[in-house]
Amino acid sequence: MANPFRDMSVFMQALVAVAIAVVIVLLGLYVPFSPVYTAREDLDRAVAERTTLTTEVSQLQVYRQRYSELKQQMDALAKQLETLRTIVPEDKEADEFIRLLQGAAAAATVQVRRITSLPVVARQIHYEMPFEIQVDGSYFNVLDFFTRLSRLSRIINVGDLSFTDAEKKGKYTFRPGTTVQGTMTVTTFFAKPTEAAPAGGTLPKPPAGKP
Repeated sequence: MANPFRDMSVFMQALVAVAIAVVIVLLGLYVPFSPVYTAREDLDRAVAERTTLTTEVSQLQVYRQRYSELKQQMDALAKQLETLRTIVPEDKEADEFIRLLQGAAAAATVQVRRITSLPVVARQIHYEMPFEIQVDGSYFNVLDFFTRLSRLSRIINVGDLSFTDAEKKGKYTFRPGTTVQGTMTVTTFFAKPTEAAPAGGTLPKPPAGKP
């Protein structure tokens, strides 16, 4: 039986071979469930997923940058809060405050004769903790004492000043160079309520017999 393919010229055989190859390739590319078609679908799916992920990553980059900014803001606010807690602590910390007063007086060479705790006063958003103190020293040392009070970490108000001449010694023996003596009310503040109290009033006194 004659073979038509062998009867063709070499050029025609090459054309037929190329045509058959093209048909096979096209069948592999477009016929469903063929290995090439399946691989092509997988490639297209992977490219589409990659494009989607790239878009999502680009969008998340904005949130990442925003997160860094928010973290910096939170750190700054935390530092401010820590500073505010030092200036106006949550608790009374009365002992620490008295140590601050005595340290400022000692540095200014001022003698503190008496520290009397006064009733705590409740305000709308804070509490006032006043002390009446009696001091004596030279005029400039007392001024230095006031200056040092203004530099302490806690907020301090000084009022109700009452000074007399040191010549009226009273019951104390003054240091050499003492020229003035007097009393004043030194008030500091704290934020955390220790007991229930109406705004603008004093805290309730404890029952009799209890400290």
